[in-house]
Amino acid sequence: MASVFDKVAQFARSPKGQQALKQVSAKAQQLASDPKTKARIDDARRRFSGGRGAGGPRP
Repeated sequence: MASVFDKVAQFARSPKGQQALKQVSAKAQQLASDPKTKARIDDARRRFSGGRGAGGPRP
């Protein structure tokens, strides 16, 4: 019996899997280049890293 990882790897190698990966990659690149997304990531990074020796001033 094939493991879940084997099934995922098999799907990723199939033509349908390759097409799905291309679509996901294109969408991820589109989101990564969006200024709103960058601002949200920077805000989350600032909130989560605050107080853990990040070196910045505390509010």
